[in-house]
Amino acid sequence: MGVLHIAPGYSAGGSLEAALRAAERNEALLKWPDDLSAGPINPGSPEERNAWWGRCDGSLADELTKFWERVEAADERLVVWFGRNSASEYTFFLNWADRLGSRSYDIIDVTLLEFPSVQPGPNDSPTWQAAAASMLNVDNMKMLLGSERRISGDEASRARERWSLLRSENAPFRVVGEDGVVSAPVDHFDPLLLEQTGGDWQRVARVIGNTVGRNSTPYHQVGDMMLLDRLVALVEAGLLEMDGDPYEMRTCQIRLK
Repeated sequence: MGVLHIAPGYSAGGSLEAALRAAERNEALLKWPDDLSAGPINPGSPEERNAWWGRCDGSLADELTKFWERVEAADERLVVWFGRNSASEYTFFLNWADRLGSRSYDIIDVTLLEFPSVQPGPNDSPTWQAAAASMLNVDNMKMLLGSERRISGDEASRARERWSLLRSENAPFRVVGEDGVVSAPVDHFDPLLLEQTGGDWQRVARVIGNTVGRNSTPYHQVGDMMLLDRLVALVEAGLLEMDGDPYEMRTCQIRLK
């Protein structure tokens, strides 16, 4: 029986693809195309997700449909990669557990796995802990090949229950913490965005980058496009002022009003 690796996004998928090549393992790979930490998930159809992202060409709907068609038709052993400290990856896993139901699959949970640091400085730790599969480089992933374990029935059941709760709440955001994934309101990240903006003009890309950085240790919470939407909303609410096209993040400037 062959193996089909499931990557929780394109970033993790790119590294995993290179790791499989480096290890000379002739195993298939499938990359998850969405980020379920934001936007509607009830019903969460490919068409609804596509519309929420504003994909006018329907490309995301096509990718999601093809993803699940490939999974349903797979006769390989399924190996799912993810990290529980990443909102995007953990919501993907919960959705996966709900969709797969009682079907068996293996997992590689990278949360808090330790890896040697590459040429650590005098004040750096010789090891670091992973929060997400997207943090791993090719060598890290190559080390983990073959370390998968079969998910238990209880673990899969708990994941399905949590996803059912999140779908019933259908909140604008989902974030991770000590209690796992929880729903969050649309203004959840607004205080951090306002804190990073300040009274002087600065580039939108810098504000978003700093906010993402504040939300990356020990948890990876949100992507840049969702934060950009919130900045635009704060401008419309009169709390910020903007100079330029917000979707040109490297040139557009923003400050507190």
